[in-house]
Amino acid sequence: MRDGLEETTAIPEHPRPKLTYPFEAGPKAGEAIDIAPGVKWLRMPLGGSLAFINVWAIEDGEGWAIVDTGIASPDTAKAWRVAIAGPLEVRPVTRVFVTHMHPDHIGMAGWLTRKFQCRLWITRLEFLMCRSLAADSGREAPADALTFYKAAGWDEEALETYRSKFGGFGRGLHALPDSFQRLTDGQVVRIGEHDWHVVVGSGHSPEHGCLWCPDLKLLISGDQVLPKISSNVAVFPTEPEADPLADWMTSLRRIKTRVPDDVLVLPAHNDPFRGLHARIDHLVGGHERGLNRLRQLLAEPKRAVDVFHVLFRRRIDPGLLGLATGESLAHLNHLLATGEVVRRRDEAGVDWYRAVG
Repeated sequence: MRDGLEETTAIPEHPRPKLTYPFEAGPKAGEAIDIAPGVKWLRMPLGGSLAFINVWAIEDGEGWAIVDTGIASPDTAKAWRVAIAGPLEVRPVTRVFVTHMHPDHIGMAGWLTRKFQCRLWITRLEFLMCRSLAADSGREAPADALTFYKAAGWDEEALETYRSKFGGFGRGLHALPDSFQRLTDGQVVRIGEHDWHVVVGSGHSPEHGCLWCPDLKLLISGDQVLPKISSNVAVFPTEPEADPLADWMTSLRRIKTRVPDDVLVLPAHNDPFRGLHARIDHLVGGHERGLNRLRQLLAEPKRAVDVFHVLFRRRIDPGLLGLATGESLAHLNHLLATGEVVRRRDEAGVDWYRAVG
């Protein structure tokens, strides 16, 4: 599963902030880079446009606490075996922490927890949502979902593609553990010699858990703050009237007030960086600018599929249609929630959005 589109709401007159990247290169396959005392950076293969995901090993007594796991695949299992025998020194995994429920983050959690007989640590909503989506494996696409995407303006070919691919979420997962240790916002977890604070965000996923260590000045940000990718913030058929964009921007602003700017940010994708507050400002500002362009476009009625060009810099091909539609609906739903836009469904079941006034 791809998590985001490259700088979905960025435009040339608002360039990215100048972040600092202290490492010249990331770890190669089978290797690890020491980030701080007792903290290692590893990468697991993904393939596609995002070639890898960063995962983190934190020294925890006689073994390692792992943060995020990679997607379930033979290549990832091989990479973990090499890492365990090599840079992790054949020491056991004591705990598996997962930032959120997307398969590239949680996919190997079941494999690791069973191999080492250890516990999965994750927020409750992420665990339950993951189980819910995994339960769709093998199901036919529900009528509600087809109605949802038809209303967004999808044609019959796109709907048929959705039908054929529905239920694929579980293919990126090893069977989840049957139990977990709950993480909650503000909780302090002792890992090895240091305390790590749980900082929850939302919008990209329901209860995304970041880990911040004041002693080491590190923030494991998962997908909540990425340096070069704008994480997908989307509306899905299961909650068609949701306003995840409000959740996203609110939680980013809240993280800025809680986590100091001098941390080294350890993201799930791209490289570790400094400049947390500037990056948060840019992410929030990008969505605000996208909303402003959308307000202007909606002087005339538009469908969700008609607004891509004011929110995304790239061409939206069939492989990105679902991500782009979900994020466009997040922006449209936000304007509906603020009363700036009205929506009308026509006789064909398609929704049209128009600015008020």
